[in-house]
Amino acid sequence: MTEKLEALYEHLAFCFESRKFADLRIALLDAEPADIASFIENNLDDKEQIFFFRLLPKEQASDVFIELDSDTQEDFIRSFNDKELKAVLDDMFMDDTVDIIEEMPANVVKRILRASTPEDRKSINALLEYPEDSAGSIMTLEYVSLSANITVEDAFDRIRKIGPNKETIYTCYITDNKKHLVGVTTVKELLLANRADKIGDIMDTSVITVSTLEDKENVAFKFSKYDFLALPVVDKEGCLVGIVTVDDAVDVIQEEATEDIQRMAAILPSEKPYLKQSIFSIWKSRIPWLVLLLVASTFTSMVLARYEKSLSTVLTAFVPMLMGAAGNAGGQSSVTIIRAIAVNEISFKDIFRVILKELLVAFLVGLSVGIVCFLKIQLIDNLYNEISIYENLVISGVCVISIVMAKLVGCILPLLAKKIKLDPAVVASPLMTTIVDVLSLIIYCSIAIAILP
Repeated sequence: MTEKLEALYEHLAFCFESRKFADLRIALLDAEPADIASFIENNLDDKEQIFFFRLLPKEQASDVFIELDSDTQEDFIRSFNDKELKAVLDDMFMDDTVDIIEEMPANVVKRILRASTPEDRKSINALLEYPEDSAGSIMTLEYVSLSANITVEDAFDRIRKIGPNKETIYTCYITDNKKHLVGVTTVKELLLANRADKIGDIMDTSVITVSTLEDKENVAFKFSKYDFLALPVVDKEGCLVGIVTVDDAVDVIQEEATEDIQRMAAILPSEKPYLKQSIFSIWKSRIPWLVLLLVASTFTSMVLARYEKSLSTVLTAFVPMLMGAAGNAGGQSSVTIIRAIAVNEISFKDIFRVILKELLVAFLVGLSVGIVCFLKIQLIDNLYNEISIYENLVISGVCVISIVMAKLVGCILPLLAKKIKLDPAVVASPLMTTIVDVLSLIIYCSIAIAILP
C-alpha cells in the first residue's frame, strides 16, 4: 500500500469515527471506487459497512458496489430497501449486473430482478443464456452505434445524447438498419475530421470482431495482441449484439491465470479470495487431487518393491535425488509449454518442432546436471558411503537419461491435453509428476541391475 493510500484510509477512518460526514464526502469524491471498496471491507465491521456505503455520493455508489466482493455485495443487497437497490442497479452497466447475479443465491437474484425494469430483465436473461466461458457472458450491451449516412456533427450530437449511459464512448460502431456491423471509428478520428464529413467516408471497414460463443480467453488474448479498448461481439448473421471492454478482458486474464496456478498446484479452482474461503472449502478444493496422487503413487511403490531386493542400499539412497531432478526438469518444460499455449504462441501442429527443441535443451541440461551429479557423489557422498566409480557413472548416467525423458514428457503432455480438449494446466504438475517418477524408477532400476553386479 502506498503512503498516499494509507493517508487516505486514515483520513476516511478519522472522518467516519468523528462523524464529520461533510469532510468525508469531500474526501470520497477524489477517491477511486476500488480504493473505497477496499477501505469498506478491510476497515469496517458489518454494521459500519452498510452505514458507510449509504454516505457515498449517488454517482459513486454503484461504482463502489461493483468493486466489493460477492459476500459483501450479498450482505448489502439484503440490507437495502427496494428503493436503494433500484438506485444502485439503475447506475450499473448490464454486464456488471449479470456478473453480480451469477454470484448470488436464488432469493437475492429474485430481489434484483424485481428491482429491474422489464427491459433490463429481458437483457439480463439474454446475457445469462450464453455459456459461462463465452464472449457473450462478459459482453455489455451499452455501446455507441452510428449510421454511415450521418455527418460527424450529427455523430457528436448523438454521442452527447446517449453517451452518459454507455460504458465507453471512445470507440463507435457503425451499423446498418438491420444492425449489421459495417465499420468502426473513434472519437479521435471524429475530432480530426470535418464536421460535414460523412461517417461512412471516415470509418474503418476492416473490423476485428468476436462471436458470441467464442471462448473468453481467446477474446482476452485479442486485446493483448491488438491493444484494443473494446471489441465488438457479433452473432452468426454478423449483427452487433454487444462489446467486450478492456477491463473485462483484464478480469478474464486474471481469472484464467489464477485457475492455471491452482490447477498446476493440484488445487480445484476457487473464485473467492483466500481470506474469504472457509476452512472446509479450502479442504474440499485440495483433497481430491491429494487423494488421487496418493493412489497414483501406488505405481511408484510397485516399481520400487519390484526392484528393491536387486538394488543395494547405496543405490536405493539415490532414488529420491533422481526422481526430484527429473520432476523438476519436467516441471520446467511443462510450465513453459503451458504458458506458450495460453498466449497462443504454439499449438498441437507445432508438436514436432517443440519436441526437437526440448530434446536439444534436455540433452544440454541433462549433461550439465549429470556432470555436477558425478562430481557431487565423488567429492561429497563418498565421504559417507563407499561408492565405486561404476556405480557413480550409472547414477549420473541415469540422471541424464531421466532429465531428457522428463523434459519430453513435460512438453508433450500439455500439447496432447490441449488436443483432446483438456486443460493443459491439469496435467502440468499432478499427472506429469507421477508419470516421471514411475519412468525414472524403471530406468534407474533396469540400468543398475543390468550393468552392476
